[in-house]
Amino acid sequence: MSGAVLLLAQARNNAWANLRLHKACEALSQEEFEAPRTGFFPSIRATLNHILVIDRFYVDAMEGGTLGPAAWADPEPCRTVAELRPAQAEMDRRLVAFCEGLDDASLGRIIRVNRITRVQEERADRLLLHVFQHQVHHRGQAHAMLSGTSVKPPQLDEFFSRGEARLRAAEFAKLGWTEDTVFGDFR
Repeated sequence: MSGAVLLLAQARNNAWANLRLHKACEALSQEEFEAPRTGFFPSIRATLNHILVIDRFYVDAMEGGTLGPAAWADPEPCRTVAELRPAQAEMDRRLVAFCEGLDDASLGRIIRVNRITRVQEERADRLLLHVFQHQVHHRGQAHAMLSGTSVKPPQLDEFFSRGEARLRAAEFAKLGWTEDTVFGDFR
């Protein structure tokens, strides 16, 4: 499997995990969503919004934009899960689309990231690895916070194992995917 295919699979897995986590969070009351909790950010709402605004920052850069730090001017742009879920889904779609446009030759392409005091230049593959690690890190914190609520956290530590395709078919359909679109020849 090529590096570009692996990064695309990672982008899709990222979208799938976000779908699962946001679906679980929809069952929270607004009070539980906002309640102070132990984590890098002080609530589930703050944590999930952080993922969103940092995705906006990086996805914009990958698409050639210059949004930069304006991405987090409002650190919590979505006050409810009902607002957050479609906003994150749109970021996930854009990230998947970016990865769909990659091939192994373009993984070394330089992405210009507008930072506060400078423009950072980073290879596409390295930047994507950073974005996925960032998502996993903070999604894990939100998952742990969810454990302290009335809602059972969803399983997020799966990665498209072949034998479990039937268990994710409905979620893949919500994302507009099938096993063939995700893995094609690699099934």
